[in-house]
Amino acid sequence: MKKFHLLLRALVILLVLAACSPSDEGSSTPDSNEQNGDKKVIDFWHIDPGVREEVYMEAVARFEEKHSDVQVNVLQIPNDDYKQRMVVAMSGGNPPDVFHSWGGGWLEEFVQSGQVKNLTDEDIDFSQFAEVALDNSTYDGNVYGLPLGLSPYVFYYNKDIFAEHHLEVPETYDELLTIIDVLNENDVIPIALANQPKWPGAFFLMYLADRLAGEDLFLEAYHRQGRGFDDPAYVQAGAYIQELVERNAFNPGFNGISYDAGQGRQLMYSGQAAMMLMTSGFVNNMRDESPDFEEKMGVFNFPALSEGEGDPTNISAGASPVWSVSEHAEHADLAVELIKELTSAETAQAFVDRTGTAVALTGIESSDPYVQTFMDMIGKANSIQFPYDQVLPPALGELHKDTTQEILGLTMTPEEAAAQMESKAQEELE
Repeated sequence: MKKFHLLLRALVILLVLAACSPSDEGSSTPDSNEQNGDKKVIDFWHIDPGVREEVYMEAVARFEEKHSDVQVNVLQIPNDDYKQRMVVAMSGGNPPDVFHSWGGGWLEEFVQSGQVKNLTDEDIDFSQFAEVALDNSTYDGNVYGLPLGLSPYVFYYNKDIFAEHHLEVPETYDELLTIIDVLNENDVIPIALANQPKWPGAFFLMYLADRLAGEDLFLEAYHRQGRGFDDPAYVQAGAYIQELVERNAFNPGFNGISYDAGQGRQLMYSGQAAMMLMTSGFVNNMRDESPDFEEKMGVFNFPALSEGEGDPTNISAGASPVWSVSEHAEHADLAVELIKELTSAETAQAFVDRTGTAVALTGIESSDPYVQTFMDMIGKANSIQFPYDQVLPPALGELHKDTTQEILGLTMTPEEAAAQMESKAQEELE
């Protein structure tokens, strides 16, 4: 059934994007069909701009130095477009040899359709990876991806704005609501949100459901053992989100604002907004776009719900990037060597030192205060929740984002959203 769904989605997307080519967007080296003399060619796709891309390119350069007979063609595709491009490439029989993924259900769809190389028996030291991160790209005991980054989702806030209005970092959700009211009274946007791609707003549903009912809620709904996606906690989480909207917690027009374009972040940099719930990639963006903002910036975890059963140390985080190899890579042995370089200690250290993001490898230290904060949060966390849209099968993950965006837009009730999710889960997961 999942294979059929994947092929069906691919056919639809192919009809829409038939005229598109990956070379029309992002940065890339020459096309893989243009052989550089007698060199072997490896196509490598990823989503990250800025410093992260610099770290990857340095790893590629080290790899090419070790393998002088190989040329790596690199293509950077913006995050919001990447998943569709990958479906088109996979279904069209022309996937990149090495590609960025997030593990979870998104990668599993390609694994189940025979598109991803099994790495289990390769010469790879799997013990260097944090178990919780490696498990996210392991299916039926076999490893299909090597994780590099581990990015927690936290609130970033403007310390100057908080100080000006005598605000303290909230420990409870009620305190967060009070902060929202004070900021509105002083013409400051409480929370910047750029939710056109839908995943930024979905963080609120994930956290609120976790704080209400704990980490077992999602696990039971996902594994179809106990509570479902129509559980009262999911309905209540949606109600809390709509209360935030009605309380003017977010900037106007948030559901139509692209995250990649940076408008939401600019609200933070300019002092128009006080907070943003975002991945640790925000640090990388900030240092590239508005480095002066760093001295004003602080972070805090999603606050506790006084009436909730969830552990307030629980954290949502994404494993990204996870590097995988196409099952159909012409030079699969070299592609495996490339992802080993992309997750080497040297790459991981550069990633930690320069991108403001923790890594999924053990034994890596950092003097970056933000990375240390993230690593402390991860270390103290009772559990880590990976994004629903990356853990769930793609159709269900997309519905999760769609319905949460509708909840935020006040165009769907929390009850309707929960019912749709549970109905689709019964189709996809049972």
